[in-house]
Amino acid sequence: MQTMIQIDDISHAYDKKIVLHNIHLSIEKGERCALVGRNGAGKSTLIHLLLNIMPLKKGKITLAGHPNKKQTWKQFVSYLPEKFDLYPHLSGYENMQFFATLSNKKIEPDKINEKLKLVSLWNAKDAQVKGYSKGMLQRLGLAIMLYYDTDIIILDEPTSGLDPIGRADILKIITSLTGKTILMASHHMSEIEQVCTHVAYLDDGKMTKYDIEDFLVKYKEGAM
Repeated sequence: MQTMIQIDDISHAYDKKIVLHNIHLSIEKGERCALVGRNGAGKSTLIHLLLNIMPLKKGKITLAGHPNKKQTWKQFVSYLPEKFDLYPHLSGYENMQFFATLSNKKIEPDKINEKLKLVSLWNAKDAQVKGYSKGMLQRLGLAIMLYYDTDIIILDEPTSGLDPIGRADILKIITSLTGKTILMASHHMSEIEQVCTHVAYLDDGKMTKYDIEDFLVKYKEGAM
């Protein structure tokens, strides 16, 4: 099994308050791992360190076997933040075209069409994004990430603020992805149970990785 995300002995503090303390985590190819913890546990900090948005002061991170340097990680990782900044006056298709240019590769119209159909936005592709619902915006953001076709996908609360139908749509798409390694920050246990194979649990600066079945047993026993 190939290790796609490897975190070794990383720590981080804000004004001497330790948020992450000697964190270790391995996520293997094809795993869908939930990143779970209470508010303020350090989930966003960990994601930002993974993506080199924040400088790593202690420890080591490798993504698909490569150091997480800014100039290289985007070859292997797609990131969908909780709020994805799209261009409201462009159509869904035009947004896809614009973000496709950021891959520094020739735009593939057939691939754009394929991803828009996958997220059920084909019929709305010519409408301006400013008229999209939040669920449609999330699906468009996901389509853009999937266009890049990277081995690793990092999702930060991908269903935040969505109604039950919108949430179900996103989860169905995520579950359908095969061969991808996914790290998904979430606080919805029902979603985690539906989608994830493993859970990385952050508590008091420490991390423990569980198989989903073991985690759910502990959660239902009140051990979390």
